[in-house]
Amino acid sequence: MPQSLRYRLLVTLDGVEPPIARELDVPGNVSLAGLHTILQIAMGWQDYHMHSFEAMEKSFGAPDPELNTVDERGVQLLTVAPSTGSLVTYEYDFGDSWRHLIEVVAITPGDPGPPICLAGSRSCPPEDCGGPYGYQDLLAALADPSHPEHAELSTWAGPFDPEHFDLTAVNRGLSRLRP
Repeated sequence: MPQSLRYRLLVTLDGVEPPIARELDVPGNVSLAGLHTILQIAMGWQDYHMHSFEAMEKSFGAPDPELNTVDERGVQLLTVAPSTGSLVTYEYDFGDSWRHLIEVVAITPGDPGPPICLAGSRSCPPEDCGGPYGYQDLLAALADPSHPEHAELSTWAGPFDPEHFDLTAVNRGLSRLRP
């Protein structure tokens, strides 16, 4: 019986400074559909929008007759990221275009148990805030009480702390997933 592999991934939200990142430990045999669910939980997205993966010069996603993607349900992470240093791009919300850069930083033998978030930095941007540029505008408005949109965006965003990251809450969500 072949040995199970664990993948350590560094996931960084592209185009956002300071960086928003997560370090994950996942089973190598997770499907890309499963990885999508892991990323939604780890980053803090609400899974309201479409997504796709780019790897090995191919596009993978949920079955959709209008998109030219390979069905992500039948593709394992270890197939599209076979070695340390492999890169995969995950795009969430085609309108806001949240691109996540996923780098395989280590591959080790291990059990095929649930995914684990090892570390993270900063809160995920609120859904539908306009992508990286809209997010920067949102942060500027929230930080400046004299900004003309401060009151409106503060109400819209609710209690939002861009520096907050709750590792325990992320791992609680991930623990509910079945390997």
